[in-house]
Amino acid sequence: MRAVIYDGQNYSLNETPTPTPRADESLIRVLKTGICNTDLEIFNGYMGFRGIPGHEFVGIVEQGPKEWVGRRVVGEINIADGVCDMCQRGVPSQCRHRTTLGIDRHNGTFADYVTLVTRNLHSVPENVSDDQAVFVEPLAAALDVATAGEITARDNVVLIGAGKLGLLAAQALKLTGCTLSVIVRHETPARLLARWGIHAITLDQAARNIASAVIDCTGNAEGFAAALDLVEPRGRIVLKSTYTSLPSADLTRVVVDEIRVIGSRCGLFPNALRALEYGEIDVESLIEARYRLSDSLAAIAHASCPGALKILMEAGR
Repeated sequence: MRAVIYDGQNYSLNETPTPTPRADESLIRVLKTGICNTDLEIFNGYMGFRGIPGHEFVGIVEQGPKEWVGRRVVGEINIADGVCDMCQRGVPSQCRHRTTLGIDRHNGTFADYVTLVTRNLHSVPENVSDDQAVFVEPLAAALDVATAGEITARDNVVLIGAGKLGLLAAQALKLTGCTLSVIVRHETPARLLARWGIHAITLDQAARNIASAVIDCTGNAEGFAAALDLVEPRGRIVLKSTYTSLPSADLTRVVVDEIRVIGSRCGLFPNALRALEYGEIDVESLIEARYRLSDSLAAIAHASCPGALKILMEAGR
């Protein structure tokens, strides 16, 4: 099969053996896979990953339990052992011994085929397209923002970072009925937000210290510092960013202003699939371009451009 392989310094498209699934795994033919910022961070050293990146996908099960063969599926990225204390407490995303699809010691989806433990798979409803299904993993993470931040209709929320994940999170937050403003730097996200009826502002226009909750989706070290300037005393900051470098911030303000800092990573796939099935979230407007897997290097280069939205890679040559 073909696969994008990262060796710690460079990535390239190579021929490599098709993986053989273990007894608890399924072999999935990848139909489409998305490139996200975490993939780009991997190419800059994040997690020290080596192998095949990629974790946003939709595919067809070709080998595995007979009840799964032929199904169109998406898959959760955390491969848990099912026995550690976190798994027993019902939090497999924080399994003590987890690996992570395309991110940490488990080959991912920038390939013709991928293996994944069958218990991580979810069937895709018939009325959810392949294009939509690719977004299930990031949409699940976006929907978790409101849950983690305990966002309600009473909240005044500011979201920083109107990129791919931020635009999904903005739509998810709108469903709560909160008063929402999204800080933008580019015309494209501002136009999309206007279409969805979400207020877009620049950072200079944002009022300081009055937001009851600030969501940081910037993916850069300056985002947390900006969030501190916007949140009110006893407010919440929800971090959706991962960083290749350590951010610098005035943590004294966190103590003095009694600010809660909440990390939010993954979300529930059934919630994301349901939102897509019922048409509650627009993901297709976020697709900027499609490439064949054979053109994966061009796809990655496009995704690396500042302000680029979702780049998909499709099966076929």
